[in-house]
Amino acid sequence: MKQIRGVIPPVLTPFKANGDVDYDAYCRNLEKWNSYPLAGYLVLGSNSESVYLSEEEKLELVDLTVKAAGQRLVLAGTGLESTRETIKLTNKAARLGAHAALVLTPCYYGSRMNDAALIRHFTALADSAQIPIMMYNVPRFTHVNLSLKAVEELSRHPNIAGMKDSAGDVAQLVSFQRVIPAGFNLMVGTASVWYPALTLGLTAGIMALANCCPDECVQMQTFWENGRAPEAEALFRRLSPVNAAVTAIFGVAGLKFAAELLGYSAGHTRSPLQLLTAEEQSRMRQILSEAQLI
Repeated sequence: MKQIRGVIPPVLTPFKANGDVDYDAYCRNLEKWNSYPLAGYLVLGSNSESVYLSEEEKLELVDLTVKAAGQRLVLAGTGLESTRETIKLTNKAARLGAHAALVLTPCYYGSRMNDAALIRHFTALADSAQIPIMMYNVPRFTHVNLSLKAVEELSRHPNIAGMKDSAGDVAQLVSFQRVIPAGFNLMVGTASVWYPALTLGLTAGIMALANCCPDECVQMQTFWENGRAPEAEALFRRLSPVNAAVTAIFGVAGLKFAAELLGYSAGHTRSPLQLLTAEEQSRMRQILSEAQLI
């Protein structure tokens, strides 16, 4: 798999008030995102509320994304708790045209998810998958953090093409860079470290913020690559409070509210996730206003 360069949003899944997936709204969002120079889309990521989706819904969203993406890269989040079921879902997504699978670390039996278990899981998956595999490291949700040893070994598998690291730890990114082979796609997984990651030589990011601020996320990379570091840094600093709001502070509900204010059809969250309260909405508006987005 070739080197990935650019910004990839982990796309939102709009839900209707009754809890059904709003596929029409989803397609409208894809059409709007297509107007920006994004590198591709991650469907079924954490911000897609994928843990609440049925397999039928997941596959329909993969199919719609592939059909709308044109020449853009389509990653499908196919990680499940068992190796067997992850292989099945990955190959179903492959048959629908997904280019690669982003696979979350299994985490339910977290105390047993040691290096041996994770290396065996990802190796078996990569051996059986019909598309390249990318590891997804997000300890904030899983409480499992891939070790240097595991990353070093797995990054050398011919069908493991990359990794999304959402830990938000710059020192860990540097450590991972030290052990991975040339050509391995180490991607930043949060806009909280997008600018530092660019300065370290990373070329791709999958970040929640790109759902509502795709142009700004792309512009930061453009500034950096064109030798305009002060402008890239200034944009990073301006967007940092927004990113914190749509990730750590308010989560998916905050991201959806921000996306609605900025012209997207984000819809409802799916229960048990709740929409923002009136007070939280007011705080979110203020953050967006201070960032000069509304």
